[in-house]
Amino acid sequence: MADRQTYYEARGTQVLDFMRQVARDNGCHMAYSAARHLPDGTWRNSTQIIGRNGDVLGIYDKNHVVISETTEGGILAGSSAPLIACDFGRVACAICFDLNFEPIRIKYVAARPDLIVFSSMYHGGLMQGYWAYACRAHMVTAVAGLPSGVLSPVGETIATSTNYYPYVTASVNLDCEVVHLDGNWRKLDALRAHYGPKVTVHDPGYLGAVLITSEAESVTASQMADEFEIERLDDYFARSLGHIAQPENRAPA
Repeated sequence: MADRQTYYEARGTQVLDFMRQVARDNGCHMAYSAARHLPDGTWRNSTQIIGRNGDVLGIYDKNHVVISETTEGGILAGSSAPLIACDFGRVACAICFDLNFEPIRIKYVAARPDLIVFSSMYHGGLMQGYWAYACRAHMVTAVAGLPSGVLSPVGETIATSTNYYPYVTASVNLDCEVVHLDGNWRKLDALRAHYGPKVTVHDPGYLGAVLITSEAESVTASQMADEFEIERLDDYFARSLGHIAQPENRAPA
């Protein structure tokens, strides 16, 4: 760890500066994750989101550090989970060990990011799909030495790296809504009939929930759902909880 911190000190902002230049050269956003030395002398494990012009748009500090990160490396846990505004939507970040913990996930469930960026030494397995579904968000993962990829808001893997190619590209449409099938079957049929190729209704199977994606430039997925009175998944679950909260709908304890 002492050698690593000596390297961090020598590295300074060189790698960050390189990433910022790559973003400028390619007109793209980038997520750069690394140990970060603050002016007060403390350390964080951070993801910095870089914009198309090379500016740092926002910083996420890992909320759930591994104990040894602090005891051996002096890295302190972050205390906030910001949504970072990009020109394509709002981005949430998670780093490695974070994926095991409810407090940060619950913050993102409430905040509703458009995209979650996950940088890690740990793959997370089923937790990747669960996070994407629970947060109703697309998720992009970068996992050292293991498959990395893109997941949909219904927890499906859209694209993944392989043993031959350690990188992956995919086009995704963030203009989408997750809805349950209950009470919506005929409405979804009517939606398809009305908008045709301008809407996609994707069923991942076994989940009872489907993903509505707008392919129209002038109508959003949210507006489509409102137009056909299609109940969102979270609204359906909230209504179900409200139902069983009524004394007349509950068996005696």
